[in-house]
Amino acid sequence: MHVRIHRGTREIGGTCIELQAADGARLLLDLGLSLGGDPDDAATHPAIDGLAGGGDLLALVLSHGHLDHWGLAHLAGPDLPVAFGAATHRILRAAAPFVPKPWVPTKAVEFSSGTPLRFGPFTLTPQLVDHSGFDAYALLVEADGERLFYSGDLRAHGRKAALFERMVAKPPRDIDVMLLEGSTLGRLDPNQRFPTEADVEADFVEAFRASAGMVLVAASAQNIDRMVSIYRAAKRTGCTLVIDLYAAEVLRATGNANIPQSHWPNVAVYVPQYQRIRIKQTARFDLLEPHKANRIYNEDLKGIAPKAAFLFRPAMLRDLDRAGCLEAASCIWSQWDGYLAEPRGQALQADLAERGIPLCSIHTSGHAAVGDLQRLATAIAPRQLTPIHTFQPERFLDLFANVRLRRDGEWWPVRDSAT
Repeated sequence: MHVRIHRGTREIGGTCIELQAADGARLLLDLGLSLGGDPDDAATHPAIDGLAGGGDLLALVLSHGHLDHWGLAHLAGPDLPVAFGAATHRILRAAAPFVPKPWVPTKAVEFSSGTPLRFGPFTLTPQLVDHSGFDAYALLVEADGERLFYSGDLRAHGRKAALFERMVAKPPRDIDVMLLEGSTLGRLDPNQRFPTEADVEADFVEAFRASAGMVLVAASAQNIDRMVSIYRAAKRTGCTLVIDLYAAEVLRATGNANIPQSHWPNVAVYVPQYQRIRIKQTARFDLLEPHKANRIYNEDLKGIAPKAAFLFRPAMLRDLDRAGCLEAASCIWSQWDGYLAEPRGQALQADLAERGIPLCSIHTSGHAAVGDLQRLATAIAPRQLTPIHTFQPERFLDLFANVRLRRDGEWWPVRDSAT
């Protein structure tokens, strides 16, 4: 088996890995968009033969539902099977009515943790991991008597941290190549740790109690761990968590009875104007039906504002202005801080400052701390360890054993004679 990392040996985002078996059959792991990239810019598209389907490229396998892992998946033709977790599939379908360029594959193959799939000579076994993206997997691929383990994106400090500890305690064995993500290298010293989601929840509790007005929470609805943290904090402080229709549909699509839903206590659903317009334009009034029990309207917002946590996006500011509910409001940024340095993030900060709304950050990484990556690599003990999803691959040489650096676009054998 041979491997080619199209993108990711020296960057975070745009991940794309191509595998080729001895008989020429190929498998693609992830087809991501570079951070800040344009999905329509052909110059950024990796050169992969057979994306239209029907040739020796047998399938595209997606590790999870973040754009930097699937954002170019629309390049795959309708005849190419696309494999991913069942919940990821449901979330993509749920998000489709709300995004300008939705993508849901024609030939979807759903998988579940621990159940092997066959694609020609390849046997693929997904393993559910702890990550800020819901329904994320590490991937074990076997072909020609060789074994490659791709970590995908993972961490050990989220609400599913037990999955990481289980992998360390019972790791995949006899791994020829491990492709290990290194998002946090350069951001965190090896002896440092990230806050846990429980720590994040506690910080939200403190912020909700301290606020005299509505708390705007700028978080991704698809960060399900974070949605749980926000909901639990709202419940502990007697606040109402106000979510929009998109968030309500994403939460419903998880299919998990333990995830907050629109009909739960301490939850209200508000449909902002831009979503109302889109529903009318597309005649998707059916989207409202499952969430009508706790729906609220503009005239309700001012009354609940002092005890409300509002899941927020910048496009909602005008609605909140019209509702007159921003007196004594505050805003919590609960995403990667790097987004605030981008034009849209700078515009948001200016809009908040204009309204006298203070901004603070409550967040933790979706990626493993360096020490946790070391524990995992030691447990798996691969013959080769190749960095991926990192800006600092050279740091792996001092932190891990059996490291072999690679270049984007380079084909190399899983069992390299040099190792």
